[in-house]
Amino acid sequence: MTTIASVDATALAARLRLAVTRLARRLRQEAEAGVTPSMLSALSSAERKGSLTMRDLCHAEQVQPPTMTRIVAALVEAGLVVREQDTADGRVAWVTVTTEGRRLLERSRRRKEAYLAKSLRSLEPEELRTLEAAAQILERLTDAPSGPQSGVRP
Repeated sequence: MTTIASVDATALAARLRLAVTRLARRLRQEAEAGVTPSMLSALSSAERKGSLTMRDLCHAEQVQPPTMTRIVAALVEAGLVVREQDTADGRVAWVTVTTEGRRLLERSRRRKEAYLAKSLRSLEPEELRTLEAAAQILERLTDAPSGPQSGVRP
């Protein structure tokens, strides 16, 4: 048992994992109909990074190329992204979010934020301050070190 200033880090990790998993599940339920969590995640990554290669989208989403090919094909079919071959290297495919893809992400984010805001309104001011501090800590824990982004289109 690892303890940090009388806090059982292992037990806290288990509680946080469960709470974050349940919250993520609840937020997924607020997503747009007809869009899978994998599609939404890939769409968000593509929007956040701008145009990026299929390879780098696989890396960002931590999936294998065949899986990403299926996800991107569904996004293309839905009109949420475009997939274009690189003019200099035909083996490279670039993925770019369309205007409709951006609109879908915005609607999805608004729905999820509305759900959270409604839930937060039932809390006491001290609980809100605690969550604000916890959000800062969670952001720090989840920030990945930034490295070179080889497949981001200039």
